[in-house]
Amino acid sequence: MSDKYDVIVIGSGPAGYVAAIRAAQLGLKTACIEKWKDKKGAGVNGGTCLNVGCIPSKALLDSSHKYHAAKDDYQSHGIATGEVTIDVPAMIARKEKIVKQMSGGIAGLFKSNKVTSLYGSGKLLAGRQVELTDNDGNVSILDAENVILASGSVPVDIPVAPVDGDVIIDSTGALELTEVPERLGVIGAGVIGLELGSVWGRLGSKVVCLEALDSFLANMDQQIAKETRKILTKQGLDIRTSCRVTGSEVKGKEVEVTFTDADGNEQKETFDKLIVCVGRRPYTEGLLAGDSGVNLDERGFIYVNDLCSTSAPGVWAIGDVVRGPMLAHKGSEEGVMVAERIAGQKPLVNYDIIPSVIYTHPEVAAVGRTEEQIKADGEEYNVGVFPFVAIGRAVAADEAEGMVKMIADAKTDRVLGCHIVGPNAADLVQQVALAMEFGTTAEDIGMTVFGHPTFSEAVKEAALAVNGHAIHMPNRKRRK
Repeated sequence: MSDKYDVIVIGSGPAGYVAAIRAAQLGLKTACIEKWKDKKGAGVNGGTCLNVGCIPSKALLDSSHKYHAAKDDYQSHGIATGEVTIDVPAMIARKEKIVKQMSGGIAGLFKSNKVTSLYGSGKLLAGRQVELTDNDGNVSILDAENVILASGSVPVDIPVAPVDGDVIIDSTGALELTEVPERLGVIGAGVIGLELGSVWGRLGSKVVCLEALDSFLANMDQQIAKETRKILTKQGLDIRTSCRVTGSEVKGKEVEVTFTDADGNEQKETFDKLIVCVGRRPYTEGLLAGDSGVNLDERGFIYVNDLCSTSAPGVWAIGDVVRGPMLAHKGSEEGVMVAERIAGQKPLVNYDIIPSVIYTHPEVAAVGRTEEQIKADGEEYNVGVFPFVAIGRAVAADEAEGMVKMIADAKTDRVLGCHIVGPNAADLVQQVALAMEFGTTAEDIGMTVFGHPTFSEAVKEAALAVNGHAIHMPNRKRRK
């Protein structure tokens, strides 16, 4: 086997493995290096997303929702279940089986696309050389025409709540719990905190989310954020904003957390488990030799331009390790773009149209700009809002909470953003993302025939509402 490659990818998460597959499809000799190991010490692909992120968390979210529905919701349908119990170890075992299946799927894709899979740690040296230290400690030097850095991200640690892997855990540890904690504290009420809080809250934990920021889901459209908070609070999540954690003390099998509340008063709460979910940071430890030529920005991300090219010729970086939202699909699209650019094509990633999702139940999803952002930009706009309670399919399914909000330019009617809290929000917002990619107007969506009865009719009605034409609810008076 020659150690000279057209492309070497370091990292096999959603950014890296997609880049490797696309590069190989384009006829480039490609290798992908991955340092992740399973519990038996064997190398596995998939990175954070597949092993301890997107996929396992969705498996637990689905299991916990099914349990909650069977326990509390089926009676209204005339379905009697008797006593419903949850076998947490079995739930975790199902999650592990799914992870193994999906990581094995990547190995199969690598094989069918002729990507060389290498397990160990990769370090970028000068001149596009890569030092590979395999899992047995053997070191070799690989040469490449192009190197793609896709090393991902890791949870942020905070000194006031050091993770011990037992009582104080991070998002990874929260996916491994084998019993339901009676009292669960979550530091951070962002995407990860809300998803993990939802899992264990549905299974019976009393969940308290401590968020340092004044506003809930500060980066989201605030009308949708307000509705989301109302729904999640009704479900039993105790969400407290303006609460800054100042300390924690583990006492046996519980932890006492000290924090200042919105009024500046010191408070204490005791939990059986504490999950630290205060964000993620780019992972570059051991990735770059001092003379690699790759620069980091002031926040520790690898510096790249709009095409994901670094400051070193022939070296690219994609995914969580570079600027932009830490979303798997964003990294995957960057991987495709870079592979195709290496092959001489000229694709771009449209960073203005990247959907984001919170997989609570109901889901929360968004694409484009929020009303707050558009207002801050000084643009004139129209808003259409439509509630799921007026959608027959949603009412029939007992999924009538939430709304669709669509925002369009007041002059051109071009859709600027769509924000949804409600059933299947992740899939519904994708319809709008597709339409926005083609420069659609709210009128275009409103004139499109949607199936009835479907959840997606809420998207059509919100589009109609933008111009005061909603059919199944009274329209708001238009601003003059």
